[in-house]
Amino acid sequence: MITSSTGYNHANFSRRCAIKVGGLGLLGLTLPKLLAAQEASKGKGIKPRAKSVIFLFQWGGPSHIDMFDMKPGAPEGIRSPHAPISSSADGIQVSEKLPKTAKVMDKVTLIRSMHHTMKNHNSAGYYALTGHAPLTDDQRLRDSTELFPGYGSVVDRFAPRRSPEMPNYVSFPHVVSDGSITPGQHASFLGKAHDPFFFTQDPNAGDFALPELSLPGNLSFERLNARRELQKMIDQQSRMLDYSSEARGMDSYYDKALAMLHSEKLRRAFNLSEESEKTRAAYGRSTYGQSCLLARRLVEAGVKFVSVYFAPSIGGRSMTAGGWDTHGFDNTRMFPIIENFHLPITEQTLPTLLNDLDERGLLKDTLVVWMGEFGRTPNINKNISRDHWPQCYTTLLAGGGVKRGFVHGESDKNAMYPAKDPVRPDDLAATMYYLLGIDPHTEVYNTQNRPILIADGKPISGIIA
Repeated sequence: MITSSTGYNHANFSRRCAIKVGGLGLLGLTLPKLLAAQEASKGKGIKPRAKSVIFLFQWGGPSHIDMFDMKPGAPEGIRSPHAPISSSADGIQVSEKLPKTAKVMDKVTLIRSMHHTMKNHNSAGYYALTGHAPLTDDQRLRDSTELFPGYGSVVDRFAPRRSPEMPNYVSFPHVVSDGSITPGQHASFLGKAHDPFFFTQDPNAGDFALPELSLPGNLSFERLNARRELQKMIDQQSRMLDYSSEARGMDSYYDKALAMLHSEKLRRAFNLSEESEKTRAAYGRSTYGQSCLLARRLVEAGVKFVSVYFAPSIGGRSMTAGGWDTHGFDNTRMFPIIENFHLPITEQTLPTLLNDLDERGLLKDTLVVWMGEFGRTPNINKNISRDHWPQCYTTLLAGGGVKRGFVHGESDKNAMYPAKDPVRPDDLAATMYYLLGIDPHTEVYNTQNRPILIADGKPISGIIA
């Protein structure tokens, strides 16, 4: 398979395009020039408003009606047992359990009309992580190169690096799953070269360090680099790279890893001990809290897209761990669980992150996205809990070119369905790419060599400042 110097796969050209190239050849325009022109035109005319994205994925599905879309006038059995309180933004109320978060509502946009039809975690999670709906709503959905890549991998493919020393895409500290690994956490058919720099070490641990960024004591960087060059020679002699696209991706992946290994800038970004104890305590001495602090350090150092996963599992019964899936089982109840674990962590970390970014002048260039794969049912079930509800839920955005103190869309009187300006994950994906200066209708080619748009939706123009 021939690839141009621009990285474009020649096999992806249609017969019509080949005829066009043949005709243009008469005018002195060669195929490489045409390819270069096409690459240069991608995203042309879109002014980037964001330099980076911090994507805070709330695995399990937080309850919109108990946090950011309170309905105090709804009937008993629907309305939250928590009262709403006013916020720093006119007309925006949030849960009484989030008083610190209420003070940063003047920095955010709330989308209260998110919706889709995927009721199972893996299918809804894949939709939330890629902006592409699976063909069926199947809890048995398995990770596959047939499925679409995650947002960060698309960004790594189409957005230039802010710093040659830094990875474009970092994700941590969990692999999210529900019985099986949830698709959408890596580059899929874009190739391993666009996989995230991923780790599962706990940033809150006292000995937090990344073995990927450490050399064995008896091995210098120069010797490691020499070994890499020797490996390349062997690979070329065996012609492995001529036949295996996976090998080509791994080759690029190793080269990136080697460059990062030699980067003092990257090592410093991961060195949380440079932060004061006051700052670390403000974010919260939890895995999630310190992960959000690390995310700030990474975008500050030049990383383009950072994914922070709230928990590895959907959750359920625990008051000390797990995601937002709090149906209620046996003697457990949703509200004590979120009151003791999820809401306090959110209350400590989210406003701290937004204030910290703002005070450092980073928020205007950093888009923060806080969302789950769906919301919870307005109706409280027999376990005094709420079930899955993709038909209407809330996503929070801040910085990176979105309006401040703004609400887009409305839910109906019981927060069951969108009543105004409905938004799909497809539209949110298009908005993120647009704010980064990437044309959301850019085409990529899947494993069947078919062209697919990186986003099927449209940017939400109403939220852009």
